[in-house]
Amino acid sequence: MKNPNLETSTKRFSSFIADSDAMIKTAQELRYRVFGREMGARLKSASEELDYDEIDTYCDHLIVYDNQRNKIAGYTRLLNQEQAQLLGRFYSADEFDLTQILALPGRFLEIGRTCVDPDYRGGAVLTTLWSALAQYAIEGGYHYLLGCASITPGPSGYAVDAVFRHIDQKNLAPMGLKTTPTIPVPEHLRCRRDESGIPPLLKAYLRFGALVCGEPFWDEDFNCMDLLMLLPLEQLEQRYSKHYLRDSQTANESEISAVL
Repeated sequence: MKNPNLETSTKRFSSFIADSDAMIKTAQELRYRVFGREMGARLKSASEELDYDEIDTYCDHLIVYDNQRNKIAGYTRLLNQEQAQLLGRFYSADEFDLTQILALPGRFLEIGRTCVDPDYRGGAVLTTLWSALAQYAIEGGYHYLLGCASITPGPSGYAVDAVFRHIDQKNLAPMGLKTTPTIPVPEHLRCRRDESGIPPLLKAYLRFGALVCGEPFWDEDFNCMDLLMLLPLEQLEQRYSKHYLRDSQTANESEISAVL
């Protein structure tokens, strides 16, 4: 999918697939600020104040842009089935055994490096991002969305058990779709106290009906644990048309009214 205009640019926020190296580099600067500076991730490209890797070359880069301030407000990268075949794998295959999941009939779309500029963490940008993501997936004819929802540790460590207490039974993958992380969270880093809460990206996944596919992966470089999420895209399509499209329109209208 190469159409860069997923939404019109007459609203406060527009969304599109980056169509220039300059725009992609600006997105990588945002990724560095969020993951490198804010989260303390150890990035190989940190000396350039960018976050990029070899996978970026194969991806489409979805941007949410603030038309008033002329800056990127939100971002995620998309690795579709065909791009993953060229790369030789999905990114999450580095963290989980995807054998059983990829045996499902249908086409997969993976999202990663999702981030929102700290100035915009109020809902409208994430809503716009999900709406554009849904449009991309629907128009591309994908059947499943893959992605990792990252959770940073609290002062006492990684609250694996507490996180799972927040997840409804209907959001837990059946045994046939459970995955094994290549690096589980070490026992000495686990705690039971819920000190970090459920981050917005994971909340969105769960609201859409995504499945949590087993125990998390411990990402030492990014100082977080990753839950592998699997979302049948027919559910995202239903929610997109009934909920997120309406919310996206309302959010953008509110943003416009606020400055008139």
